[in-house]
Amino acid sequence: MDHTRLDLGSIYDTGFRSFVKRAFSACVLVTGLLAATGNAGADDLPPPFPIWPAGTGPGSEGVAMTETVVERSADTTVLRDRYTLGITRPHLSLYRPAHPNGTALLVMPGGGYRWVVVDKEGDEIGRRLSAAGITVFVLAYRLPGEGHAHGADVPLQDAQRALRLIRARAAEWGVDPHKVGALGFSAGGHVAGSLGTRYDASVYAPQDAVDQQSARPDFLALIYPVASMDPAIAHKGSRTQLLGEAPTPAQDAAYSTDRTVTARTPPTFLVHADDDPSVPVENSLRFYSALRAARVPAEMHLFQKGGHGFGIRGATGLPAAAWPDLYIAWVRGLGMMP
Repeated sequence: MDHTRLDLGSIYDTGFRSFVKRAFSACVLVTGLLAATGNAGADDLPPPFPIWPAGTGPGSEGVAMTETVVERSADTTVLRDRYTLGITRPHLSLYRPAHPNGTALLVMPGGGYRWVVVDKEGDEIGRRLSAAGITVFVLAYRLPGEGHAHGADVPLQDAQRALRLIRARAAEWGVDPHKVGALGFSAGGHVAGSLGTRYDASVYAPQDAVDQQSARPDFLALIYPVASMDPAIAHKGSRTQLLGEAPTPAQDAAYSTDRTVTARTPPTFLVHADDDPSVPVENSLRFYSALRAARVPAEMHLFQKGGHGFGIRGATGLPAAAWPDLYIAWVRGLGMMP
C-alpha cells in the first residue's frame, strides 16, 4: 500500500469530543484499501472481504471516491487511532476466536456518519469479544453524506446485507445462524438500532440467494448510541450527515430508532455515560422506554462518567470499563452463548 505522510499540525476530533483538542504531528493516509476484488487492509488487521456480489454497494455505482484510512495517532507504536471514509465497497473484517462457541456478532463502529472508526470501536472490540469465543465481524459501512443514491438508507442496506451474509455462510464460519447479534457504537449505534427495528424494511433490491435470509439480529447492543433525530437531543453532526441540513419532522420521526421499536425488536443491551457531551444520554433513555413499552427484554447500564466514544480503552480506571464483561454475561443470560 502507498503511504503519504502529511503534517496536519493540530486537529480536533469533532466527530465525538468537541471540547478536547488533540495535537498530532502527522497523519498517515492509506489509499486504495480495497481494489476491484478487495485487498487486505493494514498488516495488523484481518483482511476485509466485500459484502455485495459486485463489490460496490447498490446505488454507489456512479460515486467516484477512493477509500481512505486516516491515522490520527502521533505515535503508532503506542496507539493506533484510525478511521475510514470514502467507502463504496463496504466490507467485513472477521475475528475468529481460538475456541469458537457458535455465537456471532456484527459490529458497527461509530464516527458521526462522517467516517467509520477502525480501532477503538472496531479492531479492539473484535479482539476483546473474540477472546470470549464470539466470532466477530466488523463492518465498514457506507456513509450517507458521500453522494450515494438513497444516502440515508445506505448504512442500513449494508447492515442488512452483512447480517444476511453471516447467516448464509454460518456453516463455513462455524456459527449458529440463530445466535447472530448486532452491536453498534455512537452513529454505529444508529445503524445497529435501525437494523434491530427496521430489519425487514425493503431498502434495496435482492441481489442473490443471500438476501433470502432474515436480517433480524437475535440480540442487540447499543453503546452510547445515536437514537433520536429529535433536534432537542439529536447528535447534530450525525443528523445532518444522515438527513441533510433541514430534515422534515416526518424524516426525523422515520429515522429515530426509538420511534421504530416494535414487539419484534430483539432483546437489547444499552450502555451510556451520563456526562456524554456529544450524544445526550436521553438517546438511550428514549430507546429503553420504547423497549419497555413494547415489552422487549432490555438491560441498560448508565455510568456517571465516561464521556463519549470511550470504547474499551477510554473507560480504563472507570466503572464504565466493566461494560464488556456485563455484555458477555447478558448474552449468556439470553442463552445466546454457553
